[in-house]
Amino acid sequence: MSENFAYNQQQAKIQGLSVQVGELFSDLYKKHGEDSTQSLEALESYKSLRRLLPRENKYDGESRHIGATAAHKATQ
Repeated sequence: MSENFAYNQQQAKIQGLSVQVGELFSDLYKKHGEDSTQSLEALESYKSLRRLLPRENKYDGESRHIGATAAHKATQ
């Protein structure tokens, strides 16, 4: 798999969805708090989407999934 969204449309779609779900989680969290079923389900969906993407540095134990910075900002 290419680690560049320009060459992998599936990864680009997953990244876009993870950003959208991250924004949804942020909105639900702000409105209902951390104990809300909706907030927790949105967070699990976000994490599941992120796990579909390859890691930036496969051989580094501290590697993050590609697009992590943009996805993280969406959750704030």
